[in-house]
Amino acid sequence: GPNRLVIGLQIANEVNITFSRDSSDGAYEGAREALVRGVIAAKEEARRLGHSQLRIGFNWAYRTDPANETSFWQALRDRGGPEFVRALDFIGLDVYPGTVFPPAETDQNGYRDALVNGMSAIRCYAKIPGIPPSLPMEIGENGWPTFPGRSYEDQASILRVMVQAVHDFRGTYNVRDYRWFNLRDSQTGHPGVFQNSGLLEDDYDEKPAFAAYRELVARYTALEERAPASPRSPRLSLRLRYRAGRTRAGRRCARSRVRASVKGADRGQALRAGFRRDGRLVARDT
Repeated sequence: GPNRLVIGLQIANEVNITFSRDSSDGAYEGAREALVRGVIAAKEEARRLGHSQLRIGFNWAYRTDPANETSFWQALRDRGGPEFVRALDFIGLDVYPGTVFPPAETDQNGYRDALVNGMSAIRCYAKIPGIPPSLPMEIGENGWPTFPGRSYEDQASILRVMVQAVHDFRGTYNVRDYRWFNLRDSQTGHPGVFQNSGLLEDDYDEKPAFAAYRELVARYTALEERAPASPRSPRLSLRLRYRAGRTRAGRRCARSRVRASVKGADRGQALRAGFRRDGRLVARDT
């Protein structure tokens, strides 16, 4: 918390997944209760200590059978209620089309459709505990491992398709963050599913997907994150109507009514207005 570079905490991992004890916490007893209590406790502690930079959230893996998913989201509603929702700063999505769900695609456009469906599905299920669309989504895991039988070239092509899908629909589903899983293989050539998820081999040799991903990061990373924004005047048009009240004796009132309307691309910027003792209005952007 005191480290201002630590900006987020994900509480638990993939609690909706109940069959993978080495990767997902849903395989353990009491995981749903722990998730709810952990989110609330983490938010309370961050507020108490003044760690305002810490985003608190949880993730969901796309997806298991509908009955299990409905049960999971209902558990968040029943165990956490509004207090749980208020403690959240984001919801996370883990999505592996062609590897976990849905099964392998024969057409690369199927990967695009699966990404969109994953983003749509979590928003749909999130309505059950009352999580609003205004709460940002972070895609914490998206990948396509190159275990035996899969080519490096296909990984690079599919990566481009899936990242593009997230970019195209980030506004629709309020996606704020995206991460590829993983940077480096844990064991290149291993027959296991996730040992070959990297953009690099285990000896750091680059796969074609490494250059593809680097290019996409350069293309789509927000400009204000790449370099400090240059100072500029705000694009605002401010219109004020000022009416000074008077007492029955004809003196100006201490309080007067002001109406303001702001137009322009930067109308979300804060405005500050004050009054001089002679009654003239002073207004400027902050």
